[in-house]
Amino acid sequence: MEILIPILAILALVVVFSSLKFVPQGYHYTIIRFGRYTRTLRSGLGVLIPFIDSVGRKLNMMEQVIDIPNQEVITKDNAMVSTDAVVFIQIIDAAKAAYEVNNLVNAITNLALTNVRTVVGSMDLDEVLSKRDDINARLLTVIDQATNPWGVKVTRIEIKDLTPPIDITEAMAKQMKAEREKRAEILQAEGKKQSQILRAEGEKEAAIREAEGRREAAFLDAEAREREAQAEAKATQMVSDAIAAGDVAAINYFLGQRYVDAFEKLAISDQQRTLILPAELSGLAAMLGGISEIAKSVRPSADDGGDAPAADKGGAPWTR
Repeated sequence: MEILIPILAILALVVVFSSLKFVPQGYHYTIIRFGRYTRTLRSGLGVLIPFIDSVGRKLNMMEQVIDIPNQEVITKDNAMVSTDAVVFIQIIDAAKAAYEVNNLVNAITNLALTNVRTVVGSMDLDEVLSKRDDINARLLTVIDQATNPWGVKVTRIEIKDLTPPIDITEAMAKQMKAEREKRAEILQAEGKKQSQILRAEGEKEAAIREAEGRREAAFLDAEAREREAQAEAKATQMVSDAIAAGDVAAINYFLGQRYVDAFEKLAISDQQRTLILPAELSGLAAMLGGISEIAKSVRPSADDGGDAPAADKGGAPWTR
């Protein structure tokens, strides 16, 4: 009895510890009884029936990443494209993931491979290269629906690489170069067009300013001529009044002024090479004498408080 009691105590401890299971954080354990699934142990401490219950599968419930191998895909326009992808999954039902599919990762990998060929093969090369987001969205919808019975949630699918053949790559490079050269030529033509427009607008503005200047000058010339005509009319009226009054000196002054002005224009003309003096200089002297008389009549006399004009060597008074 002394030996049997310690042995029984040790066996009891072994049974107790074998019935306790510690599940790590982020994992679920499936429990089977006589080979059949019964329940799932979540993270923490779990209790089993010794020798009856046992752990079936240990499943990682955290989000996992599955790399999809590279494969050659023929597009809708018969272009060969090399592509690979990456799939993000998370197990949401441990029992389904453990017992509804054999080798979950391999099943999802092959499912992704076939759907990548289907989606990419239904698109043209240009669409494949430019609509990667659309490809990702279509793959996510199809694969997530297919894996739902397996207790798996597909969170994201990303196409990592899309590589067309070398000849298509070279053709795309030439096309891109031609497109850039076309854009450069268009920008250069637009710049030239804009410069010509600005130059034309500048010339137009200059012509408008010049026309306005000529109009203003013409207006000022017309105004000057109008004033000159008014002065001429006034002078003519004064001469007419003097003739009507019988003032011979005023008439002589008017004619003498016109005579001197005409003679001045004749003397300073650019085309004049020979100066012709009047034949009757005595007439000019008479007109100048008339002017002198008019000046005397308007100059204040010495009796009115003014200074008497000085006499020249001939005894005649001088005038300015």
